[in-house]
Amino acid sequence: MDQFDIEQYDFPLDESLIAQEPSKIRDHSRMMVLNKTLKTIEHKHFYDILDYLKPGDVLVRNNSKVIPARLFGIKEETNAHVEILLLKDLGNHLFECLVGNAKVVKVGTKINFQSDLLSMTCKEVRDEGIRIMELSYQGILYEILEKLGRMPLPPYIHSQLEDNDRYQTVYAKVLGSAAAPTAGFHFTEEIFAKAREKGVEIIDITLHIGLGTFRPVKVKNILEHHMHSEEYEISSLAAERLNLAKKENRRIIAIGTTSTRTLEANYSKYGCFKATKEATDIFIYPGYQYKAIDCLITNFHLPKSTLIMLVSAFAGKDFIMEAYNIAVKERYHFFSFGDCMFIYG
Repeated sequence: MDQFDIEQYDFPLDESLIAQEPSKIRDHSRMMVLNKTLKTIEHKHFYDILDYLKPGDVLVRNNSKVIPARLFGIKEETNAHVEILLLKDLGNHLFECLVGNAKVVKVGTKINFQSDLLSMTCKEVRDEGIRIMELSYQGILYEILEKLGRMPLPPYIHSQLEDNDRYQTVYAKVLGSAAAPTAGFHFTEEIFAKAREKGVEIIDITLHIGLGTFRPVKVKNILEHHMHSEEYEISSLAAERLNLAKKENRRIIAIGTTSTRTLEANYSKYGCFKATKEATDIFIYPGYQYKAIDCLITNFHLPKSTLIMLVSAFAGKDFIMEAYNIAVKERYHFFSFGDCMFIYG
């Protein structure tokens, strides 16, 4: 069987298993525990994660914060309604955007938003509904977005959140993402405090999640899939602490696929952890040899997605697909607000 065939990453998923809202209590979601060496599967709750953490372990979390980037505007010439999702700040008031009704937005098109706090003019047309828009506003952009914008929930979430903070991790700090690093949703300040008491080190890195999150794999051969690039940053202190952990053979545990991609991209490029601020378009699929991380905390991902490929590369495709089929049978909840896995071994 061809591991590069997209059909190898498909599985039947009942829509009732797609979580529509977050767990009432963050750390009470279910957790499937996979030992990738022994090929064992256990069924736990997230608060049990402390039983699997050891003194000296390093938890790496992506502290990117989601901006309320979903905006509804009016096209100036025709009064047509246009939905815009801000994806990436390109500097100089320019943003890469995903436009809902893209056909009506051409170069020069102006879109106005409520009470003239914000307007945008299209500067460049790109494929797949992408436009480069120039923003015009008075004051601080992120304050305006707090007033006008909605959280950019994924398309499979059908209702708005009552509390926007539930689409942020408790450690979200650096504004810039168009989607949340959702594996971090399960953590509470109390879990982090107990982990620190146990001798676990916690390191923050930043990767701003952009377009790739919204793009399914549409090619039969996954090697032909094009990953969009995302900006990441690793501080000199974080790099120093990560290199020390590597040298001392301590486990590096990535919270989520975004932390994983950041660490693997950085280590693959430099042969160590290096302080940098740059972009990565790393695509991890079976055959990839992991160099940076030892364990992974991750949610259950969409069929045929790059994320299920990343996890398959980490734990073995057959084992992961078996685990996913068990998750369906055991009625685990999937995707952003769903349950999670801890993979080690």
